[in-house]
Amino acid sequence: MTDSVTDRVTDDDAVLTRVEGRAGHLTLNRPRALNALTHPMVTRIAGALTAWERDPAVAAVVIDGAGERGLCAGGDIRLIHQDVTSGGGAASRAFWRDEYTLNARIARYPKPYVALMDGIVMGGGVGISAHGGVRIVTERSRVAMPETTIGFVPDVGGTHLLARAPGELGTHLALTGASVGAADALACGLADHVVPSGRLPALTRDLAAEPVADVLPRYAVEAPAGTLDGRREWIDHCYAADTVEEIVDRLMAVGEPAAKETAETLLAKSPTALKVTLAAVRGARALGSLERVMEQEYRVSCAALSRPDLIEGIRAQVIDKDRRPRWTPAALAEVTEAEVAGFFLPPADGDLRLADVP
Repeated sequence: MTDSVTDRVTDDDAVLTRVEGRAGHLTLNRPRALNALTHPMVTRIAGALTAWERDPAVAAVVIDGAGERGLCAGGDIRLIHQDVTSGGGAASRAFWRDEYTLNARIARYPKPYVALMDGIVMGGGVGISAHGGVRIVTERSRVAMPETTIGFVPDVGGTHLLARAPGELGTHLALTGASVGAADALACGLADHVVPSGRLPALTRDLAAEPVADVLPRYAVEAPAGTLDGRREWIDHCYAADTVEEIVDRLMAVGEPAAKETAETLLAKSPTALKVTLAAVRGARALGSLERVMEQEYRVSCAALSRPDLIEGIRAQVIDKDRRPRWTPAALAEVTEAEVAGFFLPPADGDLRLADVP
């Protein structure tokens, strides 16, 4: 999710579509806002996917982002803040319904869906890329689900992806919101291939003439060394705890400087968001399918609209930018099991039913 800025890009121009040879191309085109997603952008992507699915001349889809900074930093959270403070959240719920439906559709798209995950890829940017069949990162990639920083919970299928990561790596990333580079993205199952950023234009050109499976081997390289593998021992031990409080206690006691720093990072996050996130990731493991998990995420996201921490987190991070959120409750011990359970109840205007989506 990103702090959007006002730009002059119209809804029609915010996602550029073109067909080059055998490939349909989607380019997110709000570079000043780090290609933050809006509802019209989601609608435009979905429409292009429908047209290209039916077009026998289009053999693959490629998605990238305009500008030099990244694919997409997430949903435009300023719009969520405006919607909740002035409209009660109805527009945000409608956006999430269509966004999550699109994420699930990408996961089962019948043609190769090639996501160029260069630069920043966060929140909703993960949703439109990491569910694809061919996920390419570069030496510039920084991939994250940073929602707990704004008092929110990973969505867009993020809890599904992180629940499937080895050991407790996904729990670590979900709670901390930490970003990872190319090697760790591969290790966590968020990406498939590494291609140097400078070679992406040539790869894209080749996809116009050749199948994805023929092109990729010419460009993919071995991933550089990551950091998470060397921390697996304490990550798996600490995050296997049953509660966030115990996770923090273990991180403090394990004797690793990086673990202590992680504990301090967690203690700065929304206590409610941390507890709901832990429950969501654990629930995702039990639910199994992406569709079931995203139905759960929709419940959680809708519930967050009526709780104080999401709006306070957005205020502190992107409205006032004082970086000093006042969480309610302010301490982990004050967040009750009943409060956490309330996030998983059906919304008043009905559940998202992805099983019903054709």
